[in-house]
Amino acid sequence: MSEKEESGYKGEALKAIIKAEAEIGDIIRVTKNGQVYEGILIPRSEYGDEKHIVIKLKNGYNIGIRVTPDTKIEKIGKGVKPAFTPPPPPVQNPELPKVAVISTGGTIASRVDYRTGAVRPALTASDLYSVVPELSDIARIDTQILLSLFSENIEPKHWTEIAKNVAEKIEEGTEGVVVAHGTDTMGYTAAALSFALQNLPVPVILVGSQRSADRPSSDAATNLIGAVTAAAKAPFAEVAVAMHETTSDTAILLHRGTKVRKCHTSRRDAFKSINAPSLARIKDGKITMLTENYRKRDPTKKLVLKPEFSDKVALLKFHPGMNPSIIDWFVEKGYKGIILEGTGLGHVGRYCFESLRNAVKHNVIVAMTSQCIWGRVNMNVYDQGRDLQALGVIPLEDMLPETAVVKLMWIFGQTENVEEAKKLLKTNITGEFSPRTTFDKIGNK
Repeated sequence: MSEKEESGYKGEALKAIIKAEAEIGDIIRVTKNGQVYEGILIPRSEYGDEKHIVIKLKNGYNIGIRVTPDTKIEKIGKGVKPAFTPPPPPVQNPELPKVAVISTGGTIASRVDYRTGAVRPALTASDLYSVVPELSDIARIDTQILLSLFSENIEPKHWTEIAKNVAEKIEEGTEGVVVAHGTDTMGYTAAALSFALQNLPVPVILVGSQRSADRPSSDAATNLIGAVTAAAKAPFAEVAVAMHETTSDTAILLHRGTKVRKCHTSRRDAFKSINAPSLARIKDGKITMLTENYRKRDPTKKLVLKPEFSDKVALLKFHPGMNPSIIDWFVEKGYKGIILEGTGLGHVGRYCFESLRNAVKHNVIVAMTSQCIWGRVNMNVYDQGRDLQALGVIPLEDMLPETAVVKLMWIFGQTENVEEAKKLLKTNITGEFSPRTTFDKIGNK
């Protein structure tokens, strides 16, 4: 493929550019219908049509111009091809705490690919640091790119890799760790690290962004500054997620890793603490704790690393008319556990009971969570719930479904014993259960 074709242009538009002997970055003059446009020829999406060229005007706006037989294109100046060159990192203050920033990919570590018009993983952790120089006033940054994956491509084996890498950083004496991660499955990874990294001496903060760094409305820099501030200075030693509190840039909330959910597809304040208060708020560089129930930072603690996970656990959302043979399939395929996302207080249709009975008979752990965002499972209120418990279905209080499936994956990474697994599932290991759910714990209040 030629250099001009790689620009995303094709068909009539590409022919017109070739005729004008223009390259991406050159200054061109386009005359059409008596109108004259001058600007920089920029790349366009390969999924665009064949009839338009795109130029950046002097005022900064991009316009698309349809190429017709009477369109005249002239090259009037040699330009510089667009490229991303991060500035050199600022000098680090040796008096500041040391924070490790580990990049795994996602929007926070992405930029626009003008060839496709899509966002792609591109920035390393070092790039993140160099383009957010404010970090040099907060901590000494040790950066590393571990993975370059959108979060939907992260699997349990990657949780193991991330946990081991975080443990290495902590053992090297870092005073906090930040994991840059895509937002779509960040809640799952936060839960996974919460179970894999026990007796933490320092904070481990996951951070992402809803909008890539090239956009004016990006939350990447603000979120990263908040995450590094928490890693360096927060009084707690837990796994947490740092994201916008509101749609503005005024504050960052820190959510416990086992009690957080992404609740909106695109808003900057997409993440909420569910059935529990948020851990802390960062505003104007100051950290305010929002709960007294947290594990305190203590560098003398010895980290306990338990990074193994089993992928033989399923999360199954009940819906009216669900085919119970799906449950039978998991049993036949050797799955060790099934987390049900039931209705209301923890129910599924009676037409699923026989398959659930068969699963329990084959030593498959079956546990119940709720499809509702807030509140907790109570399978003692109605006959349906009591009958499910009689079958052997385990109620999981107010545990989030995604936390529950991650926990059971982690449990079967530690033991093959079913009875021991059941005991661990019902044990509050790292704040995944709230003692009780009250109205004032809805949202971030």
